Amino acid sequence: MLSVFDQGPPPACPAPFNLAAHVLRRTDDNPEKTALSVLRADGAEDWTYRALKSAIMGTATGLLSAGLKPGDIALMRLGNTVDFPIAYLGAIAAGIVPVPTSSQLTEPETERMIADLQPAAILRDPAVACAPHPLQITVSELTEMRTLPPAEFQMGDPERLAYVVYTSGTSGKPRAVAHAHRAIWARQMMVDGWYGLRDTDRLCHAGAFNWTYTLGTGLMDPWTIGATALIPEPGTDPNALPALLRQHRATIFAAAPGVFRKLLKTSEDMHLPTLRHGLCAGEKLSRHLHAQWAEVTETELYEAYGMSECSTFISSSPAHPARGESLGQPQPGRRIAILGPDGPVPQGQEGTIAIHRSDPGLMLTYLNAPHEAEARMQGDWFLTGDQGAMAVDGQITYLGRDDDMMNAGGYRVSPVEVEATLSKFPGITQVGAAAVEVKQDTFVIAAFYTGPEKLDDGALQTYVEANLARYKQPRAFIHLPELPTGGNGKLLRRALPAYFKATTP
Repeated sequence: MLSVFDQGPPPACPAPFNLAAHVLRRTDDNPEKTALSVLRADGAEDWTYRALKSAIMGTATGLLSAGLKPGDIALMRLGNTVDFPIAYLGAIAAGIVPVPTSSQLTEPETERMIADLQPAAILRDPAVACAPHPLQITVSELTEMRTLPPAEFQMGDPERLAYVVYTSGTSGKPRAVAHAHRAIWARQMMVDGWYGLRDTDRLCHAGAFNWTYTLGTGLMDPWTIGATALIPEPGTDPNALPALLRQHRATIFAAAPGVFRKLLKTSEDMHLPTLRHGLCAGEKLSRHLHAQWAEVTETELYEAYGMSECSTFISSSPAHPARGESLGQPQPGRRIAILGPDGPVPQGQEGTIAIHRSDPGLMLTYLNAPHEAEARMQGDWFLTGDQGAMAVDGQITYLGRDDDMMNAGGYRVSPVEVEATLSKFPGITQVGAAAVEVKQDTFVIAAFYTGPEKLDDGALQTYVEANLARYKQPRAFIHLPELPTGGNGKLLRRALPAYFKATTP
């Protein structure tokens, strides 16, 4: 049997359609129910479904009144506050195309994005770094928009552009991933295929409002089915999370593996009486961490695998737990294959994980590199770049990348982008970047460089802080007489971690 998982297509996305209208579709069912609680040690800031929809649709009116038109692009440079999801959905409701970005990006990084996208406006918190732009709508102006009369949802073709997210490309240049309104329709496959989510759940996500993992799993998916989203206020100490989970009766907890790891290491009381299970994504969940969480909390962790181009599509779930080292299985309605050069490989053999072009969650293209999007297609299959093997029951084991992409702290980072930035630093003649394990299951980015002499680590750190988002910054700098290369003189990035182990005590 070949490595193809196909249980039939999901229901077709209706038309006309609007992503924000779909997210808010349950508002009238129970308008006074709490849609969002921003958690604090002394209580919470609660938003009802009625208040949330009113703020979003008022923001839609305000953005249109500011001169933006359906189809215009708005770059989001907002902080970790509730302003972020309200502005995001307000833009989409009006047919405007938001581009959510990490507040950690530096001014030079945003300058390249602005040149790339040519946005009509920047939605801007002055405290967040951003290059100049003639139309910047401040966070205070966005807040004032919430009280405006509601706009009408801009309905239309579900295939039209809804939002753009950036991902680190293997070329070293971040790619603008264009998603259609139908992307939210595809997320229904996660409700049972990963979350086990019910409308009675109180789902707490440990991430920031302006992280796409939080935006999807922590906010939009609970709202779509009428559940309650819980988000800790900005600056919450991770050690305070167990108490907040108890205090606010969380039933599901979502985070990156690093958060679960830290809680198990530093939190004394992990008794979570209302928690049904946890959700984990962003990087590979180690078997050791999974087992430790289950033993300490007596709850399960369900892992999901995905990418910016298609969110998550392989996962374990309460209905289908993962076996052994596997990720889980394709979510219901997905069509997934393991491909070799000539198509699907036999079950049990290694190949590239691929998703069918018919998946409603698959991106439209890369706005700034459509040729790269086409290059990732093999017939009707989109190649993820990750290696895996499929068992006879469809469960998939992850076998690593077929390129050199790094994953540290839940963020995927291109080594080429880090290397291109550091190569401009005086005294560096050659540089390579790789993720290295500093302790069990904890990875950071390290930079390995050659030059006449060892450079000051503090100066290097100051330089990367000014030119790279925090999650892209190397945490270690290793001076070597030469970097490992292959027979053709090409840098062997996969050999770099061994040099880190050899040069650290």
